[in-house]
Amino acid sequence: MPMSRSPDSPSPALAAAIAAHRFGLGEASLAGIAGDPQGWLLAQLGPAAPQRGAQLPGGAEGARQIARLYERQAQARREMAPAAGEAGVRELERQVNESFRSVVQADVRARLVTAATNPQSFSERYALFWANHFTVSAVKASTRGLVGAFEREAIRPHLGGRFVTLLQASTRHAGMLRYLDNEQSAGPGSRVVRRAARMSERPRVTGLNENLAREVLELHTLGAAGGGAAYFGGQAGSDGGGWGGYTQGDVTELARILTGWRVPVRELLREAARDGSDALASPTRFDANWHDPGPKTVLGQRYPEGEEALEQVLHDLARHPSTGRYIAFTLARHFVADDPPPALGQRRARTFAETDGDLPSLARTLVQSPEAWGPQPAKLKTPEEFVVSTARVLGLGERAFERVPDGGISQLGQRVQAAPSPAGWPESAAEWLGPDAVWKRIEWATRVADRLGRQTDARGLARAAFGPWLSEHSALQIERAADGPQALALLLLAPEFQRR
Repeated sequence: MPMSRSPDSPSPALAAAIAAHRFGLGEASLAGIAGDPQGWLLAQLGPAAPQRGAQLPGGAEGARQIARLYERQAQARREMAPAAGEAGVRELERQVNESFRSVVQADVRARLVTAATNPQSFSERYALFWANHFTVSAVKASTRGLVGAFEREAIRPHLGGRFVTLLQASTRHAGMLRYLDNEQSAGPGSRVVRRAARMSERPRVTGLNENLAREVLELHTLGAAGGGAAYFGGQAGSDGGGWGGYTQGDVTELARILTGWRVPVRELLREAARDGSDALASPTRFDANWHDPGPKTVLGQRYPEGEEALEQVLHDLARHPSTGRYIAFTLARHFVADDPPPALGQRRARTFAETDGDLPSLARTLVQSPEAWGPQPAKLKTPEEFVVSTARVLGLGERAFERVPDGGISQLGQRVQAAPSPAGWPESAAEWLGPDAVWKRIEWATRVADRLGRQTDARGLARAAFGPWLSEHSALQIERAADGPQALALLLLAPEFQRR
């Protein structure tokens, strides 16, 4: 159904530009959108398309590569002459990094090529949002070979379902378990800790690790303690209207539930060698020897000992009112504004509760909300969004990532699939608008314009891609450019291109 018009609704041409560049990742032409911008977006709801790339490894293959790496490291240390010293250690580390370079580059290229070529760019933006929400980052050596697999296995296939399924898949994936150190988390009362305490040598395990439990509560579900009170017009927590509402005790108890969920690649490798099985085909395991015995209590709810408790607690966290409000806010912040209208978040929180966290319904509510269609671009594109939208608007496709796998995004201050913390990349414009960051955008856009400007009609492209969203001032500057490269640089650096 075409978009209904109210006195404040954007014109069909302006709505098409908003659909293409705010909800989507950019289009070279609005011709196929203007008839029904909302319908164009709603037709894209569901699981994300498979990423483009040859022989992209899954989590099982990533675990095999890590296991083989451990074998090579152990062999190299045994064979390395003591005289090699620190230089030998550095050379070993260089070889380790090189062994994973091609895998990391293939993962980055697959993510970006898919985002730059998939006709369903709203679906791609939705996938990028959730991959950042459930961050697994390549900044930690333990995730090498697993970050791309995490996005392909835990995020993209589940965007047509409910939030609880996405939460369970991400929490139990090998990439997340290794990134947040859960495989070395042992219950204080577990058999492995008791056995270590009886050994005279230094124990291999030290006890409970709360990293994953804390991020599941703070970043993935309930939100940071004390948040959202003003936004939702109440008191934060359980259940005054905001989000959060958990205590340090809840973090510890959830960490106890998570004990035993591991990716024990060394053990699995030995198991495979012993009995000839492909033990690494399913690298995530629940090991009762590492699990803390006894019942646990999270947010006042009691959970039994054992493997089943994790599914139960994640199910309850996914349905908690704080989770619905926190997810509603973060989605509105990503798509609409750094400080989104409260009405938009409240409407989406109701949708979350009424649909049991149905992800397509959340996206539908966003698309059908008048607050999301304001004519002024309010969000600054991240470097990744800037490069991907440039590739889409210029029709570069895979060519944008032939010379450099990330298209130069890291030069702009953002390493793809390597966020600096479990919180992911920041959403607010202030984080991306420092003088050095702005200058890097100018340099990058100028290089692209110098290379492509003479074969690109930037003036015609500006009209086709942005229509009435392009201000008279920006249009005039592009029109008056001295030559093609200058015109293209002015288009790429125009406020309407930099923002969405």
